[in-house]
Amino acid sequence: MLILGHDDVRALLGGAEREVLDLVRETYRQHEEGRTAVPFSTFLRFPDSERNRIIGLPAYVGGAEPTAGMKWISSFPGNLALGLERASAAILVNSMRTGRPEALVEGSVISAKRTAASAALAADLLTSTAPPRGVTLFGCGVINREILRFLRVAVPSLTSATLYDTDPARAEDFARRCPEVAPGITVSVATGATEALAAQPLVSLATTAVHPHLDLTECGPGSTVLHVSLRDVYPEAILRATNVVDDVDHVLRERTSLHLAEQLTGRRDFISATIGQLIAGTAAVPRDPDRTVVFSPFGLGALDIALADHVLRAARRLGAGVGVPGFLPGDVTAAAVTGPVS
Repeated sequence: MLILGHDDVRALLGGAEREVLDLVRETYRQHEEGRTAVPFSTFLRFPDSERNRIIGLPAYVGGAEPTAGMKWISSFPGNLALGLERASAAILVNSMRTGRPEALVEGSVISAKRTAASAALAADLLTSTAPPRGVTLFGCGVINREILRFLRVAVPSLTSATLYDTDPARAEDFARRCPEVAPGITVSVATGATEALAAQPLVSLATTAVHPHLDLTECGPGSTVLHVSLRDVYPEAILRATNVVDDVDHVLRERTSLHLAEQLTGRRDFISATIGQLIAGTAAVPRDPDRTVVFSPFGLGALDIALADHVLRAARRLGAGVGVPGFLPGDVTAAAVTGPVS
């Protein structure tokens, strides 16, 4: 068993935005072609806490070097007041030859980067005919910081960012960190949600909201919204928008804004395409100058497992991580099956 901690993963993925974007694109392509297995995520909720949850995401990704595993990720928004990250995660990677667990990988870095790469890839696909020069980051946490980092690579036309958070101190702190993440970007801080939504043609929503609170009428004509946190937008606004998702069946669950829209209407034809279809060229999203396009990714475990496997292979090449001999029975002979791991 190989253990890869937070610092290991961060070092292995540092500066690898283009590589991660390409991996996410390829994983979406495989998902569209039916070469993944992605069961529904399991949500562990608590009767005395609506905001806290832990989610299990099992997945298999095929191709030349197939891989499988499970991400176990918690979201405890109250951690922020304790000086801790909201989300923490661990990813277990299994051998596709023996089924044995072969690595335990710290998952918060992987989760944030695959989420950001997914959003940035969608932004590139959905704005290619009119590349935006600015983005509003609605919610000033780890996810939007990574989204800005990946947008700089995927959408190089960006020159400015507008920040908004319900906690002004978080927005100001985010602004101070922006030069490290996106050098050369001009940064401003909005004083209210209406100002933030109207400020830029590209908007990234990454909040901890559990109930819809935005109708998107403040967005400019033809805006593109990366609805990463999934529960910010009123279902009526979803029905007025052009909607793109990562997986139809997955996103219409767990009281996401799109799930609420389905419950409201009894239909799901308000979804125009999946990102996999856009990549494969089997669907297109024509831009209506008066209609907002909303990308709502549920977050497929296949992305986490593909990226964790990528990190694991890099760690083996570089000798990173800590090996734990004897973790499984018969580990003495495991090297003959899997090769050295540390």
